[in-house]
Amino acid sequence: MPPNLLLDQPLPGAPDRVWVSDITYLPLVGGGWAYLASWMDLFSRKIVGWWVDDNMEDSLVIVPLRRALQARQPVAGLVVHSDRGGQYASNDLRELVRLWKIRPSMSRADDPYDNAFAESFWSRLKAEMLEDGAFIDAKDAQAEMFDYIEIYYNRVRRHSSLDYQSPEHFENQYYQKLASKVCR
Repeated sequence: MPPNLLLDQPLPGAPDRVWVSDITYLPLVGGGWAYLASWMDLFSRKIVGWWVDDNMEDSLVIVPLRRALQARQPVAGLVVHSDRGGQYASNDLRELVRLWKIRPSMSRADDPYDNAFAESFWSRLKAEMLEDGAFIDAKDAQAEMFDYIEIYYNRVRRHSSLDYQSPEHFENQYYQKLASKVCR
């Protein structure tokens, strides 16, 4: 298992340096579960990749990571951090990490605080979104998560840790400052 590369490290000073991931369960009306995996940029708290499925196979974490990598094109050395769930130790995920020259990082065994940012996101999502509700099926959950993550959380929801800005605004502000420095 990879070591925890985030221990005693400051928060990243730019986007696409560290992404954290986790999986949560989403209740279905008829009983059972859908599963949501997300990848969060630790700099801006933006959810850069996410996926809902009706199973917890490796693709649950690989699909959103691959999409995020293709959309954002991070430089080599990106740290991807997760807990020690089996999906994160899969051969297919390890191959994707190798191809993109990513540095894998995993929480210590039985220590949820090592992945506190991802856990905090689940807590907010469930408090703001579910409130004793349930989804019809995984497809319904996927549609609802699109609205919550892409429309509300990334673009509108303000974070005290981001000077009360949304993740997208915080990230855009970073790039605007960077561009103004380059143009001088």
